[in-house]
Formats: sequence, C-alpha cells, structure tokens
Amino acid sequence: MRSAKIERNTKETRISAAVDLDGEGKSDISTGVGFFDHMLDQIARHAPLDLTLAATGDLHIDAHHTVEDVGIALGQAVDRALGDRKGISRYGDAHVPLDEALTRVVVDVSGRPFLVYDVVFPASKIGDFDTELVREFFQAFATHARIGLHVEALRGVNSHHMAEAAFKGFARAFGKAVALDPRRGGAVPSTKGTLTN
Repeated sequence: MRSAKIERNTKETRISAAVDLDGEGKSDISTGVGFFDHMLDQIARHAPLDLTLAATGDLHIDAHHTVEDVGIALGQAVDRALGDRKGISRYGDAHVPLDEALTRVVVDVSGRPFLVYDVVFPASKIGDFDTELVREFFQAFATHARIGLHVEALRGVNSHHMAEAAFKGFARAFGKAVALDPRRGGAVPSTKGTLTN
C-alpha cells in the first residue's frame, strides 16, 4: 500500500493528512479556507489519489500559515507513501486549460526538491484567498515531497481559472509521475540507483 498519514501540530496550525497514491480520487478536506479546499479536491480527483485532510489554523491572522503548513504535511505524507520510489514512472507533465487559462506543469519525483514557478495573477485575491499563497503551497509541497516541480501559466486573464488550471495541471502531472510502470519491474528509475537521498 502506497499510503501514509502525517500529524503536524505547531502553535500556528494543527494538521492531519492521509494520502493513498493508488486511490480512486476520493477526498475529505477541511482547512477552513474554502477556495483552498476546492483546489486540494482538484488534486485528489485529477491525480487521482485519495486524500483526507483536516487543518485548523490561525485564520484570524490570515490563511498563510494554514496553506503553507498543509503543503508541508501533505508533502511529508506523499514522501512517506512513495517509500523507496521503486517502479514509479518518475516524470509527468500536463497542459491543462480552463476556459481562457492554460497552464503547463512538469514533475520529476527526483528526491531533489526544487520549484520553478511562473504564474502572474491579474488579481491579488480570489474571494478572500490571497493568490500569492498558490506559490507558498507548491513551494512547501515540493520541498517536503522532495520533487522537482515546474508550474507555468501560459495564458489567462481570470485568476480563479488560472489557479484552478495550475492545481489540475499539477494533479495530472503528479499522477503520471508517481504511477507504477510495469515495464520497470520494480527498479528505481535512476542511473544512480536511488531517489531517496
């Protein structure tokens, strides 16, 4: 079973995250940040993977700590679920449109965390959600899942569409990258022989 659960508690947030990389796209998500919940649901549905996530945070300040810490916890759960990373495809990419918006996302489940992020939102907020937090989530996730991640908005004028295309694109690319490739026979897809250090 490629699944894991993480509990992460700080003075700013309390988070429980469980992921099953071989799931069917089921989700049960509650962070107190409605738009963010909607984006996390896109990951579960379009990867697909099963995701259960509950977070409480200092939302009386803003959503920054909650969004970033969810990225940390979810990344840690994914890293644990991947284990030795044997047999995975390793690379995944996706171009995802949403009306006028088009996003390209590329993933390398490399064991080396890195984020390249080229998304400029026309609005600073989507409802009450700060658009700068999209980058904070992806940065935290990439670091703690130990993946290389490129997210680029190729075009778009509606911030909601652009953010949703980014999360859906991430889901599709990530789902491909962590999928088991039967041709590999359980081998690690690296000339070094490891993707874990």
